[in-house]
Amino acid sequence: MAQSGTRNVVPEKIPASDLPQPVKVQRVRHTKIFINNEWHTSISGRTFPTRNPATGDIICEVQEADKEDVDKAVAAAKAAKEHGSAWRRMEPSRRGRLLHRLADLVERDQLLLATLETLDTGKPFLHAFFIDLEGSIKTLRYYAGWADKIHGKSVPVDEAFMCLTKHEPIGVCGAIIPWNFPLLMLMWKLAPALSCGNTVVIKPAEQTPLTALHIGSLIKEAEFPPGVVNIVPGFGSTAGAAVASHCGIDKVAFTGSTEVGQLVQEAAAKSNLKRVTLELGGKNPCIVFADCNLQLAVEEIQKGAFYNQGQCCTAASRVFVHEMIHAEFVRRSIENAKKIVIGDPLDPQTTHGPQIDQLQFDKIMDLIESGKKEGAKLEYGGGALDAKSLFIQPTIFSEVKDGMRIAKEEIFGPVLCIFSFKSQQEAIERANNSRYGLVSAVFTTSMERALLVSGAMETGTVWINCYNALHVQTPFGGYKMSGNGRELGEYALAEYSEVKTLTFRMNEII
Repeated sequence: MAQSGTRNVVPEKIPASDLPQPVKVQRVRHTKIFINNEWHTSISGRTFPTRNPATGDIICEVQEADKEDVDKAVAAAKAAKEHGSAWRRMEPSRRGRLLHRLADLVERDQLLLATLETLDTGKPFLHAFFIDLEGSIKTLRYYAGWADKIHGKSVPVDEAFMCLTKHEPIGVCGAIIPWNFPLLMLMWKLAPALSCGNTVVIKPAEQTPLTALHIGSLIKEAEFPPGVVNIVPGFGSTAGAAVASHCGIDKVAFTGSTEVGQLVQEAAAKSNLKRVTLELGGKNPCIVFADCNLQLAVEEIQKGAFYNQGQCCTAASRVFVHEMIHAEFVRRSIENAKKIVIGDPLDPQTTHGPQIDQLQFDKIMDLIESGKKEGAKLEYGGGALDAKSLFIQPTIFSEVKDGMRIAKEEIFGPVLCIFSFKSQQEAIERANNSRYGLVSAVFTTSMERALLVSGAMETGTVWINCYNALHVQTPFGGYKMSGNGRELGEYALAEYSEVKTLTFRMNEII
């Protein structure tokens, strides 16, 4: 994912002296399981370490939730959503005010949350501050405004009847959060779920639990009723699996890999056939036509390819460039990549941090090596910064062929693959030749071409002369194996509500 409500860049006109600075974190305060507005140790007594990927150091130990802890969280969430509970009786506008209060508290703690996000993920601090935190605040405020505007319709039927619809909360919603945008993806699920009146059990990624747990403290401070929000840090194979298969959970929202998404959907079907929304992988095509603004295309696509170290499901990983401008596009891409600053994520000058962990690092390096072996031309980068770190250089391949691994597999790392094409139809067919269908982009100065090509793209989002332009008001989701359902915008509300039809027989009046 990228961001919500802002472009994926740090504002350029802020003087260096005015830029926000990370805070010093001597000790992480919140490391326990959050249930019923209280902090709990795990039933098993186990903990797990969360590490700083920039240094490899352990930040702290976190309580490890397991199935029994998930059971406890679900019981709290079920009690909080029962008829007659404080949450169910609450006026919708009051729910909105609570979401606004939570947004105020996130804004108050923005520096601390951005610092925690940087320590836990390795993303540059200014990216965390301006993109993840700003996007989280905007998401909360947007859905706060929706809380008292979710309503049904009167439906014209036979005159002997009157028919009304009303929208009701689904019940207990499970949310399984990825490690690449831990706080932002949490808000994409939490905010619409609460706006609709649901209760929530959140399972943050085991690599990055810290900002989710801090949000638990703000939920309590904002005075949400106990049990409305519960947070169970743990591993996907245990706590995540328990959420997906729990018969007390009525809906689950998952962001992550396609392979794990398939497991989540299978578990949901085999348990209680709970509703599922999935935001999964991508192998996202960009088509660059000869009439485009070339420098704009280079800069936008590189933001898409290298932002968050390429650890985005929206990453611009397949770039089809018209043969007339292919050589110049490659040349400018190399020059632009040289400007990227790799270093300490807490340094405001840094624009490129480490990969999340050794497993992801090794996967990316294996794919880079496969590109070399299969005949792609390595134009730039291609290696680790040093032998002991998780930093990978921004990497550019040209002369990539459609059958290569780097052309077919989601890399989830800082690798830009450049292809050449001759005709518009060829570019469309090759762009759509993927099991994924999350996002795509078209670069051209012809509005007619932009409309024709965007209409032919088999993706949930098409960006025209831009990239990663996500906004909280606009729906986001994929075609094909990139998932189902939509997050953000008014469309997300349908994923967290049930529609009930009420039909009345009318007394005949003569």
